[in-house]
Amino acid sequence: MAESSLDALKREAAEISISNVNVSYGAYHALKNVNLEIKPGEFFAFLGPSGCGKTTLLRLIAGFNTAQTGSVVIGGRNVLTLPPWRRDVGMVFQSYALWPHMTVWKNVTFGLEERRLSAQERNQRAEDALKLVGLEKLADRKPSQLSGGQQQRVALARTIAVRPTVLLLDEPLSNLDASLRVQVRREILAMQRRLGLTTIFVTHDQEEANTVCDRIAVMSEGMVQQVGTPMELYDNPANLFVGRFLGTANTVSGEIRANGSERVFQAVGGEVLPAPANEEPGPAKLFFRPQNASLVTKSEVASGSDLRLSARISGREFLGSTIRYALKTGGEDIFIDVPHIGKRNGFSEDDVVGVQISPSDASIFR
Repeated sequence: MAESSLDALKREAAEISISNVNVSYGAYHALKNVNLEIKPGEFFAFLGPSGCGKTTLLRLIAGFNTAQTGSVVIGGRNVLTLPPWRRDVGMVFQSYALWPHMTVWKNVTFGLEERRLSAQERNQRAEDALKLVGLEKLADRKPSQLSGGQQQRVALARTIAVRPTVLLLDEPLSNLDASLRVQVRREILAMQRRLGLTTIFVTHDQEEANTVCDRIAVMSEGMVQQVGTPMELYDNPANLFVGRFLGTANTVSGEIRANGSERVFQAVGGEVLPAPANEEPGPAKLFFRPQNASLVTKSEVASGSDLRLSARISGREFLGSTIRYALKTGGEDIFIDVPHIGKRNGFSEDDVVGVQISPSDASIFR
């Protein structure tokens, strides 16, 4: 029995180990001592703002950049000194990089011809890949006759046809409109799950990374700030950069002070809150998410272990299921999300309220 198109495209998933990697261009240090372990079959993301080093790292894995120090091990083999065509990886570029004068079929088979495969093998691989991305009926069209989403699928098919052990995606959705991005990212995830390919996805869009990736490396200024699942990063950021980059965040400036054997956080506005006993005195910021605090009237502020701030409401936005309140506390702006229930109007502008936060939902960062 002939193997199915899916079975034909499957490869054994490879582990990727990146150790002590440094990349410099003259005086510019693009990657600074990067260390990462990517599991076989994992859908992994490099996430961060423009210029953080994520595409530089992806291109290093692909073989289009060189490093001054370190190693990149794929499936037990250090590939750092190997040319791209000997690394057994496939890369989908942000621009798709399709040949405009070639048909879809020719675009997919071009890389196979370069590998000097037989005509029968080339045709079978191209047919399998186009069938996987649902474009087998468009094989005779030119790229200009395709939608953006279809062009993206051609780029994927061309890469999958060479049967790489690792799939690299460089911001593959950035050229698509918002609704199409959602559709194509679901298709990419479904394909990755079916093939079981170790996949690295570069993006600056946290929603894209959160919805498709198993784990994420958040990057800034050439360094990996934190690695974890989307929920781990959101709920337990390692520092202010990660916390602010992954969703809306509130920070209140202040200072950790000693109060006998205890520690307190004194906000800029003068309010004093309990702080963890292991915190060293000095400037600090209280960090919490808008949905992890509650609003009460000044008379309703409860006693107990919750952290409590006084604030004045400066505005509000009705978002359907929630109301987002903008508040001023000690001259700083914060936001609190409150569920919208029935016809309750909630609080009004200029109301003075209490903000209550459970200590487990707040962090102190330097």
